[in-house]
Amino acid sequence: MGALDGYKVLDFTTLLPGPYATMTLADLGAEVLKVSGRGKYDLVVNWPPVIEGAKVTGAQAWLGRNKKTIFLNLKKPAAVEAVKKLVMEYDIVVEQFRPGVMDKLGVGYEELRKVNPRLIYCAITGYGQKGPFAMKAGHDINYLSRAGIAWAAGRKAGGPGLYNFQIADVAGGSMNAVSSILAAIIYRERTGEGQFIDVSMQDSVIPFNSMDGASYFAGGPMPTRESGMLNGGGIYDFYETSDGRFMSVGSLEPKFFAALCEGLGHPEWKDGKILKTDAAMVKQTFREVFKTKTRDEWTAIFGELDACVEPVMDLEEVSKDDHLVQRGMWPSVEVPVSACSASLDSTGGSGRSASSEPADNSGPGESGTIRITQMGCPMHLSACPPRYDHAGYPEGYHTEQILQSLGYTPEEIAGMT
Repeated sequence: MGALDGYKVLDFTTLLPGPYATMTLADLGAEVLKVSGRGKYDLVVNWPPVIEGAKVTGAQAWLGRNKKTIFLNLKKPAAVEAVKKLVMEYDIVVEQFRPGVMDKLGVGYEELRKVNPRLIYCAITGYGQKGPFAMKAGHDINYLSRAGIAWAAGRKAGGPGLYNFQIADVAGGSMNAVSSILAAIIYRERTGEGQFIDVSMQDSVIPFNSMDGASYFAGGPMPTRESGMLNGGGIYDFYETSDGRFMSVGSLEPKFFAALCEGLGHPEWKDGKILKTDAAMVKQTFREVFKTKTRDEWTAIFGELDACVEPVMDLEEVSKDDHLVQRGMWPSVEVPVSACSASLDSTGGSGRSASSEPADNSGPGESGTIRITQMGCPMHLSACPPRYDHAGYPEGYHTEQILQSLGYTPEEIAGMT
């Protein structure tokens, strides 16, 4: 039994924030139905590679995990009526349009709550439902910039630094959507009332200013690049090794700093007093020492010390890391054979770790499934752990199945998709 078994989510989201949020809910047992517009461009659906032998990209197979998917053209009145029928059962809605778009289509919160007063409706946007920027488009880099995060990040010489992951989207928008929805579920169970949830990705990363932000608003100085304890102003940093790789050093507390000094061959600095008189010299010395050995040599040395010093690893190394393997962070997930095809477009490459293996739940006439390695759910619940029933299906795969269950004929379905 999943933690969210029995809850049904209608998902109108694209890209990353909403789909990751609803995937998390699905991993925890919720029944998620993703509604897409036929032919509408979605970066996730078009992000290569296509998995060899399937009709989905790796990103689509991941973010669509445990979900069903249908096509509906919300500009058609019949599709709007179908959504209202669905909301009688799928009483949690997640959408990611700009403010007012769903209202204009006739499927906004006020309209849908008339059908189901218990509706929990979560809208994820860049800048929120109100304010001068409410209607502006944006991406992760913009939200981080306007939240003050990028101001003190990076190097003095090079300016703000880029990461290859979406902080505001996932850590901000997705996870605040999930926690807000769970809070709204608890509230509804106590009161019987649904509600509207306004998730802004810019709002979500304001608290990520963390120590610098708390200090500044308490009268401290404006944070700048490489000036603070956590942004390069101290020993907390990345250090290049002799083979061009890197080690990460997080030795902030006295006992960890002492272990760092021991590992680097400077036990005379273990008491930490040198940091108060010549911190710049210490850091420069550490940079020079790290360049005398390879990353793996340093990893072995600090593997014996409790110093908060770890190697910077690539994805192949991470996927083979015994710690994460034992924690179940790399599940093998099925793409059902009925959703696969041997004749695919030549765009994109073949997916990694894909194989055709027999599946215990293969249906009649099915020889097996494609299995792919995916990033797992980080929520480890002892009584109701996440589950990985299947990878994402091609968009619209369940259109006929779902809409026919609502009583629509094939002709009517064709008229609303």
